[in-house]
Amino acid sequence: MSDIKLLITGSQGRMGQAIIRAAEAQNITVASTVDVGDALAPALAKADVVIDFSSHLFCDELLGECLKQGKRLVIGTTGHTNEELAHIREAAKALPIVFASNYSIGVNTLFWLTRKATELLGPDFDLEVVEMHHRMKKDSPSGTARTLVEILADVRGLEYDKDCKHGRFGDVGARTPKEIGVHAIRGGDVVGDHTVIFSNVGERVELTHKASSRDTFATGSVRAAQWLAGKPAGLYDMQDVLGLK
Repeated sequence: MSDIKLLITGSQGRMGQAIIRAAEAQNITVASTVDVGDALAPALAKADVVIDFSSHLFCDELLGECLKQGKRLVIGTTGHTNEELAHIREAAKALPIVFASNYSIGVNTLFWLTRKATELLGPDFDLEVVEMHHRMKKDSPSGTARTLVEILADVRGLEYDKDCKHGRFGDVGARTPKEIGVHAIRGGDVVGDHTVIFSNVGERVELTHKASSRDTFATGSVRAAQWLAGKPAGLYDMQDVLGLK
């Protein structure tokens, strides 16, 4: 499936450049690129699949043009509003879309392990998620951290918006059995570190993934673009791409 043609959005950014390198390494054609101020429609017409790591603010325009032209889409951007997420789900009724918070094979293994560990350890373990990223990252918590919390909440029968505690400050009282803590650290040039902590009286289990290069995310996104070939309309993620579901 190396004959697919890609449109890379945000191609001048760090992720955009990494995706271009990953595509070239696999002999996949980057037919066009789009950055701020570029016309989307003519660039999209040259491609089969879009890989988008630009900004959630570009989401609605990109979805609208992909729907007009019937183009497949890989979304790696995070920080979407609830309204934008709803637009992605609606577009997936007509288009095949891979939408994932992280395209690393290692992180998706972490997702799988997190679900299994939560099921095995049971309700007596307190749940916390800690993530660290570079100083330039704008959204918090990271999309990957949010996915980890959503996995924990799903297994425990909890709700992200209701039971997730974003850091703690002041006299917040003792930790409740239901809450899931999530903590964001920013600094330096950290590509992405994520740790899920399961704590009980007398023991603690930690699952950690550390990324040292954006190339792992880029390679995964190109793999997702290839995987989409021939797929029916629907909303997929990297667990589908990797066959982990």
